[in-house]
Amino acid sequence: MITTSILDPCGRGALACPPISAAITAILRCFFGLLIFGVFFGLPSPPVRAQEAASCTIALKAGRLIDPDRGAVLRRQVVRIAGERILDISADNDSATRDCARVIDLSAATVMPGMIDTHTHLTSDPTILRYERLGLSIPRLALIGAANARRTLQAGITTVRNLGADGYADVALRDAINAGDVPGPRLVVSGPGIGITGGHCGSNLLAPEFRQTSLGTADGPDEVRKAVRQNVRYGADVIKYCGTGGVFSKGTQPGMQQFTPEEVAALVDEAHMHGRKVAVHAHGASGIKVALRAGVDTIEHASLMDDEGIELAKKYKVYFSMDIYNTDYTQSESKRRGELPEFIRKDAMIGEIQRRNFERALKAGIRMTFGTDAGIYPHGDNARQLAVMVRYGMTPMQAIQAATVNGADAIGLAEQVGTLKAGAYADLIATNDDPLDDIRALERVGFVMKGGAVVRDDRIR
Repeated sequence: MITTSILDPCGRGALACPPISAAITAILRCFFGLLIFGVFFGLPSPPVRAQEAASCTIALKAGRLIDPDRGAVLRRQVVRIAGERILDISADNDSATRDCARVIDLSAATVMPGMIDTHTHLTSDPTILRYERLGLSIPRLALIGAANARRTLQAGITTVRNLGADGYADVALRDAINAGDVPGPRLVVSGPGIGITGGHCGSNLLAPEFRQTSLGTADGPDEVRKAVRQNVRYGADVIKYCGTGGVFSKGTQPGMQQFTPEEVAALVDEAHMHGRKVAVHAHGASGIKVALRAGVDTIEHASLMDDEGIELAKKYKVYFSMDIYNTDYTQSESKRRGELPEFIRKDAMIGEIQRRNFERALKAGIRMTFGTDAGIYPHGDNARQLAVMVRYGMTPMQAIQAATVNGADAIGLAEQVGTLKAGAYADLIATNDDPLDDIRALERVGFVMKGGAVVRDDRIR
């Protein structure tokens, strides 16, 4: 019987092999023998370079790169992108771009992560008055949302949390964007807001004989839990409820609490059990404090907060989302267009108070996001709020951080969006001017990339 071994590869004795073939065979057998040994006995495999693991599809050259994680500006950097994710970031040199399929030169621009708006209403149009809106079907609202989503993305808002939409129209919009059917930002959506009978999250415009009850209306802990479950069932990413009255709801007062502490505790418990964060519409101090004690994740508006509410928010490290621009639009355009006088009056009553409380919260160290309530004013104008945030105490860098890393953390997408870290989505925007010198530069975004795909490029040549 002829046998072979690493030392006798031909199985016939070393002298029986042709000299060249014997040597080659011996080398091969030695290699495979060592390979098998390594597999079974744990020899280390050769290191794999990052660029071999994921090929660079785009190298984006940035003249100024704002890093909101560090609160720093880097000069002459290259952001390398693999597919829809950031591969790495390095100094601009020939080697940084050599292996990339495409180079985008933004050397004359300021580049930063795409912005995150943590409070919008994409299916709302502020030019449509409340009674006119009653005649719009859910499919029509979804199509309005699609148009607004495109405007929002073009403005450099690459991620949005949508808080409140009739008939789960925002769920449908999110799914259409994810499927590539329509352009738009990444969406985190709530579906219908949950509210008490006659409260802010419901519609009170029709007379009693119409017997209208808004989807999301719930009274008592059991109904509240069921409403949360219903929203989860139909695709909500986040639970939004109305903890106080509001400006744009007939017959409610912004400062008045809605839902008892027991109802709020049940709602938050149920939402968290299903892995959903909770955002509360809350202008009034009592509604804010009830929400904070129950473990809510973000406070929306926070217009009439008090000192105790500020201390509770600091204690529980809750984010505030304060829409301090839109009163400018409401007081000018809504009056001109004939909005209900009750709404204009309530907005005037709390608008300046909210701005002063924004200053107080900022000085107290409350964590802030960039939440605009767009839909109360036109979509695509979201960035106008940044200048008001700076006017009322933020530095430009703090405003940018609110609109990037803070927003990402608040909505559960930290490390994925609003950051320049390797592995994050390649959501990037650019402007000719420096927003650290003039924050309004972010109202003039000319380049937008979402997930490695350029969706706008009319900026610098």
